[in-house]
Amino acid sequence: MKKKLLALFLVAAMIFGLTACGKTSSQTGTTADNGTTAASEDGTTADAPTEPAKVEGCDFNIASLKGPTSIGLVKLFSDSDAGNTVNKYNYSIYGTADEISTGMVKGDLDVAAVPCNLASVLYNKTEGQVVIAAVNTLGVLYIVEKGEELGSIADLKGKTIYTTGQGTTPEYTLRYLLSQNGLDPDKDVTIEFCSEASEVVSTIATMDSAIAMLPQPYVTVAQTKVDGLKVAFDVTEEWEKADKNSTVVTGVLIARKAFIEEHPEQFKAFLDEYKASAEYANSNVEDTAALVENFDIFKAAIAKKAIPECNVTFITGDDMKTKVSSYLKVLFDANPKAVGGKLPDDGIYYIAE
Repeated sequence: MKKKLLALFLVAAMIFGLTACGKTSSQTGTTADNGTTAASEDGTTADAPTEPAKVEGCDFNIASLKGPTSIGLVKLFSDSDAGNTVNKYNYSIYGTADEISTGMVKGDLDVAAVPCNLASVLYNKTEGQVVIAAVNTLGVLYIVEKGEELGSIADLKGKTIYTTGQGTTPEYTLRYLLSQNGLDPDKDVTIEFCSEASEVVSTIATMDSAIAMLPQPYVTVAQTKVDGLKVAFDVTEEWEKADKNSTVVTGVLIARKAFIEEHPEQFKAFLDEYKASAEYANSNVEDTAALVENFDIFKAAIAKKAIPECNVTFITGDDMKTKVSSYLKVLFDANPKAVGGKLPDDGIYYIAE
């Protein structure tokens, strides 16, 4: 009798143990996180989630101009200094585009934020070794007035317009805008060119009535120094009214083609970080303004007012290609030298796969 009871006890213990093991196996299988497959309750297996491969960063030598085209970069520069970026960005902020052009041609720079037409010039000069990867700034030009009442671009007939940029994109932009609104730039208006924006401001400050075309953030600077100065027209808006198929493209991101080919994954990571930096500039204006001052671009008080009007953006792919090609065509028609003597072919556009 004792032997029978012992046998029954052992059988029950074995059944209980098998049941417990079955439950443990099922539970751990559905929550496995240290293997390539995991068992589910119905006995099937599924791939466990895996982390994406991390990109090993590299050093970038990057340059921008002391103006609106640097605004979308300041958060990126700050994050790089703090060691919070995939790549290390060794940056320089220049006063003129000549220094950037030389660096790109020599290969001392890897990427740069430059005026749109300069990208075309460098593409032609290097025989396709410098490409455009993104649009970073749309139109920043504004027509301002003091003591005038302008209702349309046509109202500029017979007026004198003070501006900068003779022989460069501001002049071509103004001429195009005037002609699209039925005015002859050489007969219907007088264009007075100044050497720099500060000269425009000092000139109109002494006048009872005046009209000028200035870029942001110099418009904001001028309004702090010239009583009664107000914005009459957003040049970008007026351009798009006249030609719905194009827009003003102020700045673009360029890169050496060889650098992209040598560091494709790092370059894609850079574009992601740059995009995030540009979005930060638009959604965190006050913090970005502080960074703009830290990088000695503009005073924070000016930047805070100007950033919403600077059209900081980040446009890639086919949309970039459409905007840039149509804008370069306008510049080419005005003066072929503005784009390097000829319109670039499609090889100028870097389209990420």
